[in-house]
Amino acid sequence: MRRLPVYLLLDTSGSMTGEPIEAVKNGVQMMIHSLRQNPQAIETAYVSIITFDSDAKQVVPLTDLASFQMVNIKASGLTSMGAALYLLADKLQTEVAKTTPEQKGDWKPMVFIMTDGVPTDNWQAGFNKLKSVNKGLVVGCAAGHGADDTVLKKITSSVVRLANADAESISKFFQWVTASVSTSSTKVEESGKEVTGLEQLPPPPSELVVIA
Repeated sequence: MRRLPVYLLLDTSGSMTGEPIEAVKNGVQMMIHSLRQNPQAIETAYVSIITFDSDAKQVVPLTDLASFQMVNIKASGLTSMGAALYLLADKLQTEVAKTTPEQKGDWKPMVFIMTDGVPTDNWQAGFNKLKSVNKGLVVGCAAGHGADDTVLKKITSSVVRLANADAESISKFFQWVTASVSTSSTKVEESGKEVTGLEQLPPPPSELVVIA
């Protein structure tokens, strides 16, 4: 069975303390619950979560929806986005099955990067590593006034912005991610075609502005 790998790179730096980090946790739970109701997604979508603060960690490896269990994440420290991109590249190489002459590999992954700040490490080094792997669709989300979208625009041509990093806005973002994964899983199941850009995803809610 060909899987649709979905990687969430979530900023858990100190500025996410309080309402934003709680909204992220609720958003992930809501997303998993909703995708479990979708017959195509439950068959194909596999989800992994990578957090980044002073370090980057894969807190949930690539897991099927039925087995997925969210871990408790806390907000503290810096914004090591470069380390997260490096770790993502590593996991894309080790967790995503490649196509061989004998069998089809997994579908190209969907990656969603959400940050409310500015990278505090060498993001370019992580990005260079990521460029060397088959990364599929990468969507960047700049959440709130303190988020710098210039780096996200260099990483991907698909960038959205949330005006605020409050619970309601973050909830809307995760609802859109959920709809995007649902659309993609249905598309690969029914037509064998992968989603390659934002224009093929459901239109984002009014809180989410497409900027690239």
